Amino acid sequence: MGMGSDMYRQQILDHYKNPRNYGELDDADFSHVGENPSCGDTIRMDVRLEDDGDTIDYAAFSGDGCAISQAAASLLTEQLPGTTLSELEAMDRDDVIDLLGVDISPMRIKCAVLAEKVAQDGAKIHRGEIEIDETTTED
Repeated sequence: MGMGSDMYRQQILDHYKNPRNYGELDDADFSHVGENPSCGDTIRMDVRLEDDGDTIDYAAFSGDGCAISQAAASLLTEQLPGTTLSELEAMDRDDVIDLLGVDISPMRIKCAVLAEKVAQDGAKIHRGEIEIDETTTED
């Protein structure tokens, strides 16, 4: 592991200790909650859309969990503004791992992608593509 991976580890710790966009939005267009029962991570994603109803204006998260899940949620909320719902839905786990900037062990992948999956499911519910009234579960 070189200095580059140390820099990304510091970034993860910084986002964990000082999360960006942490809290709940009163004026969210959609909100959704997800959990990773294997390690206890819980994330709520709140998303406000621009007037076009398709472009993300602001994203916030709240919840509790390990450094990886919380840092990934924080980083994702910084990445999402300006993204369309279709672009959000097209994201995959590699996009989140790229945001984190470090190799993630197979056991921690579910932690890393939880916020992404919660936001994606929230967008699908908002669009009426899926009818789900329950928590997204990554297990």
